[in-house]
Amino acid sequence: MTPRFTADPAFDPGSVVICDWPLCQVRLQDDARFPWLILIPRRAGLHELEDLTGPERALLMNEIVRAGDVVRMLGETALRPVQKLNVAALGNVTAQLHVHVVGRRHDDGLWPDPVWGRGAPTPYGAQALQAAASRIRISQTG
Repeated sequence: MTPRFTADPAFDPGSVVICDWPLCQVRLQDDARFPWLILIPRRAGLHELEDLTGPERALLMNEIVRAGDVVRMLGETALRPVQKLNVAALGNVTAQLHVHVVGRRHDDGLWPDPVWGRGAPTPYGAQALQAAASRIRISQTG
């Protein structure tokens, strides 16, 4: 029996599941300071990129690029255009393979430092979170 995918519960307090793409669960980091998606490949037991097959790695790269487009769209919607994308698969805190795609600006308050573990997050609030989630879901069809 193949083990079933479940996202590490450590993702739950700081992010919201938005949708599934062909490979990854797409989560929105609940921090309105940055447009920020987390992609978690929906395969059990993954820790490193080499745990994916060659075709899965290619699909992950395509989904990272797609997430970058979505992050840029979220920045534009908030009238804070993204100037630089940060893409990282760190795994120091949560070992499960996941990729952060974060939109950055030179005036974002943490620039040029990394965003992980820096400063208190600014939660979206229910209405803004719902609007961002809807925009992400709509982007699936485009």
